[in-house]
Amino acid sequence: MLKKNISPQRHSSSRSGQLNITGGAYTNIKELIRLRHASRELELPTSNRALNPMSGLLTSRFRGRGIDFAEVRTYQPGDDIRTIDWRVTARTQTPHTKLFQEEKERPVLILVDQSHSMFFGSRIVFKSVVAAEAAAAIAWTALDRGDRVGGIVFAESRHREVRPRRNKNSVLRLLNEINDFNQQLGKDHTSNDTKYLTEALTNVRRVAKHGSAIFLISDFANFDEDARLHFGQLARHNDIVGIHISDHLERELPRPDYYTITDGQSRARINTASKKHRTAYHQAYDNNLDIVKATFSKQKAILLELKTEQMSGDALIDAIGRSAKDLSTKATRK
Repeated sequence: MLKKNISPQRHSSSRSGQLNITGGAYTNIKELIRLRHASRELELPTSNRALNPMSGLLTSRFRGRGIDFAEVRTYQPGDDIRTIDWRVTARTQTPHTKLFQEEKERPVLILVDQSHSMFFGSRIVFKSVVAAEAAAAIAWTALDRGDRVGGIVFAESRHREVRPRRNKNSVLRLLNEINDFNQQLGKDHTSNDTKYLTEALTNVRRVAKHGSAIFLISDFANFDEDARLHFGQLARHNDIVGIHISDHLERELPRPDYYTITDGQSRARINTASKKHRTAYHQAYDNNLDIVKATFSKQKAILLELKTEQMSGDALIDAIGRSAKDLSTKATRK
């Protein structure tokens, strides 16, 4: 982390006096909860691949009845023979049929990156805090629209799962897990594990039901070939929206000068005056982002971009909303 002129400034924003979110290096659980007031104004992006409308947060891109199994009862004249439960029929020697009920909601899973690469910010707020606030806004919005909300919070050496449920306690548990992970950043030893994003995608493949809406919030620093493979498998049966979070100093080196940098364990000095180094630094960032964009484009998944220099709170809500509108406009033009 650069030690010269990069301390995040504390900043507040409000909309009609209802929301006052502060930036900085760490989350505040009370502020994550207060984001519920802004969720009514948040318009989340929807998949352009949608085929069948549902009453949940996103529309499903899968054809079918859109119904869940309810119970088995004795077969009656007029019942569809395709719904006969042959196992129960064979066991009881009496024809039985399966009953289904219309699916009213869909699971929403929010994957939140709280790894050490997210513990960085040069101006208003750290990437890890932006990720937490974006997750909170999405979770409250999904709950208000009648979806089951859950997620996975992950870092280098651990993760926590919250099963999707349609109640306030599920969202509160997810926010508490995010806050707990966030509070540990910078206070424990950095793990050498570079496969944590791959493991997170592996875990969500295990728990996600087909047709889920999945939000992946990360800087995608370790979006390697294995992670992209799991991402592709996940995108085959689910709608995925990615939120890429970055900081200004990741895209561009600071003005020419000598700087002391540290990773929390060792220090070094760098000279940012070299045009060659500045170009290579910027190109490395662009190359990594191009890989992320190409992966999402290949799977026809949505990718939004958030920057730490954007104010948190209201501005974060506005940024997601504007990005969603821009994507909708592009899709319409096509």
